[in-house]
Amino acid sequence: MSNPYTMPVSELSADARGSFIFRTYTHLALAVLLFVGLELWFFHTGIANAIVSMVAGVSWLVILGGFMLLSWLATFFAKPSLSRPVQYFGLILYVVGQAIITVPLLFIADQTAPGTIASAAQATLGGFFLLTAVVVTTRKNFSFLRTFLVWGGIVALVSVVCAVIFQLDLGAWFSVAMVLLAGASILYTTSSVLRDFPEDADVAAAIQLFSAVALLFWYVLRLFIGSRR
Repeated sequence: MSNPYTMPVSELSADARGSFIFRTYTHLALAVLLFVGLELWFFHTGIANAIVSMVAGVSWLVILGGFMLLSWLATFFAKPSLSRPVQYFGLILYVVGQAIITVPLLFIADQTAPGTIASAAQATLGGFFLLTAVVVTTRKNFSFLRTFLVWGGIVALVSVVCAVIFQLDLGAWFSVAMVLLAGASILYTTSSVLRDFPEDADVAAAIQLFSAVALLFWYVLRLFIGSRR
């Protein structure tokens, strides 16, 4: 008999699929709440000011590299083969890292474009629910987006590195492109979660979904800030 923990959830019973989806999206909701709570705590306690001051004296390439390393570690810790406490540690680690790296953008929004944070959050949640509904209602397999996401991610990373090195302003069109990339990531990841993930990979699935939502929020907020200037 096949081990259910190595089988895609699409091949399991309806009850098993439902339980997996419930756990995954519960973890995602808790990750979003933790992210919001951390940001509120950072700004109410003054930690946000310290983070902004620290970031101001460090190359953004170093920060980006550190975050990529942290993301890799969080993904590694969330592997289904590891214990549940370790998986949850990976999820928390990723959310904390994402909260810290988002502080400078939130600080700019708060100082230069009041109201945009709430608007961007609403737009992000609305976009996420809409894209999730597309996957659920159409039952379409969006695995064909993988190539687009890989190459889009590479181009985006190279663009950011060049912008930092040569002090370029990527502008609104780059933010629009990244919003599209984040939307495609939500479609692809949601489809993959509903079809391909094994039953015990709910924490890893939540990390991937949270990553896509955080990316969408970042560039939606960046667009909103730009529209106020």
